[in-house]
Amino acid sequence: MPTFTAYTTLGGRENAENLGAALERMTPEPIGVGVFEMEDGSGLWEIGGYFTQPPDQAALALLAAAFGAAEFVVSELPETDWVAHVKRELSPVEAGRFLVHGSHDAHRVPEGAIGLLIDAAMAFGTGHHGTTLGCLRAIDRLASQGFGARSTADIGCGTAVLAMAAAHVFDGAVIASDNDAVAVEVAQANIAANGLAGRIACVEASGFEHPDIAAAMPFDLVLANILKGPLIDLAPAMALATAEDGIVILSGILNEQADEVIGVYQRNGYNLRERDEIGDWTTLTLVKSRR
Repeated sequence: MPTFTAYTTLGGRENAENLGAALERMTPEPIGVGVFEMEDGSGLWEIGGYFTQPPDQAALALLAAAFGAAEFVVSELPETDWVAHVKRELSPVEAGRFLVHGSHDAHRVPEGAIGLLIDAAMAFGTGHHGTTLGCLRAIDRLASQGFGARSTADIGCGTAVLAMAAAHVFDGAVIASDNDAVAVEVAQANIAANGLAGRIACVEASGFEHPDIAAAMPFDLVLANILKGPLIDLAPAMALATAEDGIVILSGILNEQADEVIGVYQRNGYNLRERDEIGDWTTLTLVKSRR
């Protein structure tokens, strides 16, 4: 099936997000829309749509004019087996003692490493993104420092790669949750593929709002690799869900957002323990203070 792309640029986040929302309402509808700030210091944002039919170029021109954007550039992508392509391109990722790999690279896990199998079709959470990598390194560091978690929660678990890492290095119970039903199915499949079905419970939930999560509280370790906004919103609930002297590992935070997130969590009873930057992304390790 051919895929068509339509890209434009314009200044200002709000304007870009509004154009992205308008692009989603086009006919024929795009199968996906992305809005990204360009990393060249220009202050411009890139807005792109993916289509399975040629997009209406007259409608694109009207959208560009209405929002003051550059003219859309439309291209047809060659047909590609993307899963096979990703398998070729995604090499195993080392994070401390962890090695995140696809099934095609299972033979490359060295002796003494902890292999985490995440296949290429489940792209987010493969360890190649700075947020996932930062969290894995933080988990490995905690285990190396002698921290022990009797109970762990992975909130917004995605592929469940962080929950699986925790289950390998800590003896306690692990629960993984996501508010997206498809993500939960992916997480369950990954957990089973890694031989951890009996070690990790997986539930569909928003934040900590699930009876199984409530029954397991308080947690010695909470993992949340989501985004700044949800992390800030979750801070009060996170504080209730974390045991005294418990640890939270937070990511999905741009470097320039980290101070704001730290401030919110400090006001909710946490102290900063570690701050790690990988590229544009920050991972925070915080400890819940005693009352």
